[in-house]
Amino acid sequence: MGLGNPGARYLRTRHNAGFMVIDELALRSRAAGRELGDAWVAESALGGEPVLLVKPLRYMNLSGEPVARLVAEREASLADLVVVVDDVALPFGRLRVRERGSDGGHNGLRSLVLALGSEEFARVRIGVGVEPTPELDLADFVLGEFAAEELPRVREVVGVAADAVACLVQEGAAVTMNRFNGREL
Repeated sequence: MGLGNPGARYLRTRHNAGFMVIDELALRSRAAGRELGDAWVAESALGGEPVLLVKPLRYMNLSGEPVARLVAEREASLADLVVVVDDVALPFGRLRVRERGSDGGHNGLRSLVLALGSEEFARVRIGVGVEPTPELDLADFVLGEFAAEELPRVREVVGVAADAVACLVQEGAAVTMNRFNGREL
């Protein structure tokens, strides 16, 4: 599951890093997606493991509702949930994989935790951070598009984050954290 905001206006923004990774995974597996209520979904496989690729079609702060609905409908375990999300606290291009954890101040993760009633799900955080300044409006920053000179690196980071998701599914959290955490791209 990748977090982001629906609509063309947000397509290439930092806050849509999660959507970008889901798009990459769908592209790699040639998975055709469809809208299913308040989520875009695609049946796929990662290393032979069946997966459901998901992009909630509610705004970031309301992402939890479609996720909770899909988890309930599929009778899925939170142990099988992997959430991909942007993180302004991480330097641009750095990944951090966790088996579980708090929302870390991220409104999309907060919505998920509230809707699911648990922090017990894996996440792949993608660093989109910048040095804070008093003039920086964080909402404007994450809802802003990547700069043209950042785009080649964004594509690389999205690809590596997709690799991390595949590794999580196939090899588990310990292997994935050892392989991808702290890796500077």
